[in-house]
Amino acid sequence: MFETLKNAFKNREVRIKILITIGLLFIYRLGCWVPIPGIDAAIYKDTISDGSLLSLLSGITGSALQNGALFAIGVTPYINASIILQLLTVAIPRLQEYSKQGDEGKRKITQITRYITIALALAQSIGITVSYARSGAISNNVFGPMTQTWVIAMFVCVLMIMGAMLTMWLGERITDYGVGNGISLLIFVGIISSAGLAIIAKFQAAFGGNEMAIWELLGFALMVLAVFLLIVFVDLSERRVQVTYAKQIKGRKQYGGQSTYIPIKLNASGVMPIIFATALITFPQMIAQLFAPTSGFYNWWTKWLGAGSPIYAVLVALLILFFSYFYAQIEFNPEDISRNIQQYGGFINGIRPGKPTTEYLARISKRLTLFGAIFLAFIALVPSVIFAAVLSDASLVNAFSATGMLIVVSVALEFEKQLQSLMMMKQYKGFLK
Repeated sequence: MFETLKNAFKNREVRIKILITIGLLFIYRLGCWVPIPGIDAAIYKDTISDGSLLSLLSGITGSALQNGALFAIGVTPYINASIILQLLTVAIPRLQEYSKQGDEGKRKITQITRYITIALALAQSIGITVSYARSGAISNNVFGPMTQTWVIAMFVCVLMIMGAMLTMWLGERITDYGVGNGISLLIFVGIISSAGLAIIAKFQAAFGGNEMAIWELLGFALMVLAVFLLIVFVDLSERRVQVTYAKQIKGRKQYGGQSTYIPIKLNASGVMPIIFATALITFPQMIAQLFAPTSGFYNWWTKWLGAGSPIYAVLVALLILFFSYFYAQIEFNPEDISRNIQQYGGFINGIRPGKPTTEYLARISKRLTLFGAIFLAFIALVPSVIFAAVLSDASLVNAFSATGMLIVVSVALEFEKQLQSLMMMKQYKGFLK
């Protein structure tokens, strides 16, 4: 990773792309600390308990939510909009046509995603504003004592929507002019910053005379390292199905006769099944916490279906299994691959072309998907329980959640892969000159 960055800085064009990426990420982090006028962050921060849904949302945004900052919503509306559009693409033929139209279709899908993002940002900003108002964090110190609370609330709501749009714009600019996927990098930076703040707080406690904190931090670091290594191993693991192409002689030239392979990733769906599963279960609880935190429904859901309950663990595991197979069907189509292999005169050793090849690839994909789903369910449930048993501080547990660690590893590996591809392209360009 570091060697790749060192070599990338030697190339002027790549160096400019990296600097643009760093500059835009700095602007995003700066927006996470710019306070919204009319919000008393100190009051609201005291109302957020460690381990709650609001604490988890604040961790994803890099503490922007609890700081009452401009980017309090972060990239959550855009992510949800993208997920909704992916699901709709499977069911709506018009969206399927857009996805196959190249750059023009991509622009149409991006535009639709923006509209959905605005709608979700509006709904989320209203909920967060209500949460600010219930906690007493909305203050009229800036606007004067005669200003009505609802006027300040509307102002706060509009600013949060504008912050969400600016966040989306920054992500798209990183994708267009920088290196890597902009939205993923924004999430990456938010998680890393939250983890950094939690680690600094733990170090301060350790050096402040709490000897137990030192041993907790050491044991926690070893477990996090083990989990990270496991995630990297599974993320890079793949099954390679060998394909041989028959020799063809056309005139005096010979074509084919070589062997290649089809890579089938062990965890092809990445972190999306966990995000889908947790979002589906926690969505009713989040709505109830924002609008009615003292209601009976919220207390009942927290007791029986909240994070840490046995029913929650079972439902998360089942939903992860379901969404893993759902995403596997979207990402890997055995019929198309089999058709392409047969079209170019290829075959899998020991398997006849056509339907047997399709069934063979589908069988391998299902087995790998099952193993990947079991791994995701394990990562989603077991490490957090172990971390919570070892640590007395819930902030570190939230910072190093399963979803967070998977996102960090996946984004880091993807960033390095894109950087290497970009370097290779520039080297080939220089060679041709």
